Amino acid sequence: METNKYTSPLSERYASKEMQYIFSQDMKFTTWRKLWVALAETEMELGLSENGRPVITQEQIDELKAHIEDINYETAKEREKLVRHDVMSHVYAYGQQCPKAAGIIHLGATSCYVGDNTDIIIMNEALALVRRKLVNVIAELAAFAEKYKDLPTLAFTHFQPAQPTTVGKRATLWIQEFLMDLEDLEYVKGSLKLLGSKGTTGTQASFQELFDGDQETIDKIDPMIAEKMGFDSCYPVSGQTYSRKVDTRVANVLAGIAASAHKMSNDIRLLQHLKEVEEPFEKTQIGSSAMAYKRNPMRSERIASLSRYVMVDALNPAITSAVQWFERTLDDSANKRLSIPEGFLAVDGILDLCLNVVDGLVVYPKVIEKHFMSEIPFMATENIMMDAVKKGGNRQELHEKIRQLSMEAGKTVKEEGKDNNLVDLIAADPSFGLTKEEIQATLKPELYVGRAPRQVENFLRSVVDPLLKKNQEQLGMKAEINV
Repeated sequence: METNKYTSPLSERYASKEMQYIFSQDMKFTTWRKLWVALAETEMELGLSENGRPVITQEQIDELKAHIEDINYETAKEREKLVRHDVMSHVYAYGQQCPKAAGIIHLGATSCYVGDNTDIIIMNEALALVRRKLVNVIAELAAFAEKYKDLPTLAFTHFQPAQPTTVGKRATLWIQEFLMDLEDLEYVKGSLKLLGSKGTTGTQASFQELFDGDQETIDKIDPMIAEKMGFDSCYPVSGQTYSRKVDTRVANVLAGIAASAHKMSNDIRLLQHLKEVEEPFEKTQIGSSAMAYKRNPMRSERIASLSRYVMVDALNPAITSAVQWFERTLDDSANKRLSIPEGFLAVDGILDLCLNVVDGLVVYPKVIEKHFMSEIPFMATENIMMDAVKKGGNRQELHEKIRQLSMEAGKTVKEEGKDNNLVDLIAADPSFGLTKEEIQATLKPELYVGRAPRQVENFLRSVVDPLLKKNQEQLGMKAEINV
C-alpha cells in the first residue's frame, strides 16, 4: 500500500471489488483491444482488399486475439510520455506484441472508436451491477415490510405526530421510490447503443476511402461491430463522439437512486433518535471517542453523505453535454474520467450500505407502543365523541369540550412534562357519560391504522413479488462493509 499519495476513498473505503473492476485499467484496455479485434474482423469479413489482395488476414486476427489480456502497460506508459496520446500509445504497445498485425490495428478509426465504445460498454456493465444490488435492496425491504405490516406506529407529517400507520407500510414508501429508480435504470440501460466507428466528425469518410465508396458494404460496419460486442445497434448518427446526453441520462439514474437512499436513511436516522429502530451496531463498534455510551447511526449517515455527492455529481455530465461544440470538443474528457466512474462507485457503496442496514435493522415495538400511547388520546377524540353522542350527548357541545380539554392536556405535557392526561379529563366530565375503562377500550393502536396492513399485502403481492420472482436468480446478495 502506497501511503505517500492521494487515494480515492470511494475505492479505499466504500465501493465493492466488483464495481472497482468494472472501472479498472484492465477492464478498460482489454475492452479497447476487443474493439480493435472487432474492427479488424469486420473489415476482413467485408472483404477489405488492395489490388485484389486482402488487407487483413486471419493470421493477424489470431495474433491480436492472443494478446487481448496480457497488456504491456509499461510500454504504453513510456510511449505516452513521448507522444502525449493515450490511444496511440496503446496502439503502439499492442503492435509491439503483435508485429504481424501492427499495421492494421485501428485501421479507419479515430480515438473515440475505442474510447467512447468502451465507455458505453463499461456503463452498461456498471448499470447491470447497480440493478442487481437495487433489486436486492428491494427484496430486503419487502421482507421487512411483510414482517412489520401489522405493527402500528405513529405516522409523521412535518415530523409532527399524525394519523397512525404501520412500520411495514412506511417501508413500502421506501420500496416504491426504489422501484421508480429501477424503472428508470432499465429504460436507460435498454436504450444504450454503441458509437460504432463513425470517424473524426461522424461521417465515416475514412471507410468511404477504404471501401472505394461501396455504400452497402460501409452500411454493414456498425451493425457488425455492435453484434461482436454484444449490442443490438449503434447510434445512427453522431459527431466524433456519442452524444454526451447519454452520460447525463445515466448520471440522472444514479442521482435518483441516491435521492431514494438518502430519504430512507434520513427516516432511519430520525427513528433511531426516537429509539424506535436501530441500524446494525457491532459488538466492538465505537460510537463516539468521547461518549462511550453512544450508538450513532453511522451507516445511515454515510448513505446520506455519499448520496449528496452523487446527486450533485449529476450536474457534471449535464453541463458537459450542454457545452459540446459542434462535432466535438475535448473539455469532456477530464470531467468524464471523474464524474462517471466516481458516480458509479459511490452508488455502489450506497447500495451496499442500504443492503447492510435493512438486513440488520432492529425494531423496538415497546418503544413504538409507548410513543403511540402517549399521542393516541388526541387521535381517538373523534371516536370518543361519537361514543358519547350515542349515549345522548350533543355533538357540537362535545366537540368544543374536547377541544378545550385537548388544549389543557397538551399544556400538561409540554409545560409540566407530565404524561398525557386527556383520558382522565374526559372521564371526569359528566357531559361525555363515559368511564375511563370505556374510553381506554377505544385506544387500541390497531384500530387507527386504516388499511395500512392490507395496503402492504396488496403492494407486495401485486407489485413487488412478481419483480422478485422474475429476478430470483439475482437475489441473495450480502453486502460487505469495509469500515
